[in-house]
Amino acid sequence: MMRGTWKPVVHWRKWSPKLAPELRPAFGTTPRPTLSPEVSPEVSPELPPELSPELPPKFSTSRITCDIFCRVVDNFGDIGVTWRLARQLANEFGIAVRLIVDDLASFQKLAPEIDLRLAIQQIGGIHVIAWQETSTLEPAQSVIEAFACELPTAYLSAMVEMPQKPVWLNLEYLSAESWVGEHHLLPSPHPQTGLSKHFFFPGFRANTGGVLRERNLLPERDLFLRGNPDLVAPSAPLKIFLFGYANAASGGLLQAFDAVSSKSKNGVGCTIPAGELAQQAAAAMSYQKKHGAVASADLAQFQLNIVPFAPQPEFDRLLWCHDILFVRGEDSFVRAQWAGKPFIWLIYPQAERTHWVKLNAFLDLYCEGLDEVSAAALRELHRAWNDEDNASIGAAFEAFLAQMPHLAVHAKKWSASLSEMPDLATQLVTFITKTAKIQGFAGHHA
Repeated sequence: MMRGTWKPVVHWRKWSPKLAPELRPAFGTTPRPTLSPEVSPEVSPELPPELSPELPPKFSTSRITCDIFCRVVDNFGDIGVTWRLARQLANEFGIAVRLIVDDLASFQKLAPEIDLRLAIQQIGGIHVIAWQETSTLEPAQSVIEAFACELPTAYLSAMVEMPQKPVWLNLEYLSAESWVGEHHLLPSPHPQTGLSKHFFFPGFRANTGGVLRERNLLPERDLFLRGNPDLVAPSAPLKIFLFGYANAASGGLLQAFDAVSSKSKNGVGCTIPAGELAQQAAAAMSYQKKHGAVASADLAQFQLNIVPFAPQPEFDRLLWCHDILFVRGEDSFVRAQWAGKPFIWLIYPQAERTHWVKLNAFLDLYCEGLDEVSAAALRELHRAWNDEDNASIGAAFEAFLAQMPHLAVHAKKWSASLSEMPDLATQLVTFITKTAKIQGFAGHHA
């Protein structure tokens, strides 16, 4: 059983005016964090006696505590993954989670509830803490270092002083490469402290940590699709979702969409989230008409819609109601697979084209069981989009479109097959509980 006091918000040394009112200690009293009544949806709103503000804030032995550290290196992939993970750990397992982030402004794009004025706040039962506030934190029972972001020195020192050392994991980037399974959960001693850190590798094979999938995600998707998905998608027979980094081939791709629209009766509808790629699309298609946060234009039968950046639940629904998904990075890449739709992955580019090893490893795995013609079309459109080959992307898209019946069936089979694996959060919690030898933990996961 893990012991020791884990402060649900912060171990106070002094009052800070940047804190939310409900988190400030009363003036003239011994500084002590109080618990906000806001909790995650699946956790009882009634605090047990040991969590009463009148007593030292201790968690019941049936709740694991977890700190997740995230640095927003570029775009939204890092914070997107950690925010989904934090919510799932809290909502489905009843874990007390603190998410420590270095860039609240980027985080706010995914969670509009974030208040940039507050260094410590609670969102949906999860304590969100700005990176600069970590010097006074008492470590949790489990610590997740996302994507080798490196823990703050003061926090690492506090971990050394803990009588029961925290379970420390480095959450790695998702990869389909074969070596991932061989290194999953291997320990590595810290050179200065001697603390053991385990490397948790997400992946698509049984010997990896799996991918994020909320317990009700697929039933919610299916229920949504039985409703009226056209409410959030273009009213066109072929609906394309285009989300990516700035790409020199965007003009050729949009021209291909327009060409297909001209040949069809009712055309193509394309949705693009606001950002650099949307700006490129606007320039390439020469549309200037804008009103509010949404801009649109019609070229022949081609409907082009630029939409504001959406919070994660809305983003998932956007993916579900489109027919072809262009996605990027890691978070939207995984969500496209749960959508069960044909997709094209724009992987984050790396020096000396090392990202192609990772991309090809995934395509090799994904194309298993797919006929040769469809697999070739899928690979070629991936190549043209990732190589920013404006000259050939039009032909690549037309070849891809010709194989859509086969690709659509394969995407559903892949999603169903992937769902048979234990999800990432379940595997992570299982490892933490076994490693820490926490007795009597039941959690909220059925």
